[in-house]
Amino acid sequence: MSADGQGRSHWFDDEAGPVVRPYAMTRGRTTSAGQHRLDLIAVVVTEPHADDPEADPTLSPEHVDIVELCRDTPQSVAELAAELDLPIGVVRVLVGDLVDAEWVHVNRPVPPAELPDESILRDVINGLRAL
Repeated sequence: MSADGQGRSHWFDDEAGPVVRPYAMTRGRTTSAGQHRLDLIAVVVTEPHADDPEADPTLSPEHVDIVELCRDTPQSVAELAAELDLPIGVVRVLVGDLVDAEWVHVNRPVPPAELPDESILRDVINGLRAL
């Protein structure tokens, strides 16, 4: 029986949830090597050779969850944060760890500055129609 006399663990508070803070999952880190490239819509994809993440003792349960979630359906960083109920910053660090360990790779969106201008696309369409 715990100190509160009701048999509940002192690591859980009914109103606040688990007492373990998110930064504990990242071992106190707030950044990872590749994190600056991970925006909210970056898509995380499990590597084809990533067979059994649970067998890797260096991976936390959250790391394993990310690998498994992205195995069948690639997920954006925002989707992972929502699915795992974790802050974006924590998910970025965890994904950065997985990228470094080659469990996943990240497909980044094309920056708007590199997309073709709409007027150029209209000119091409008009030119094709004129043929």
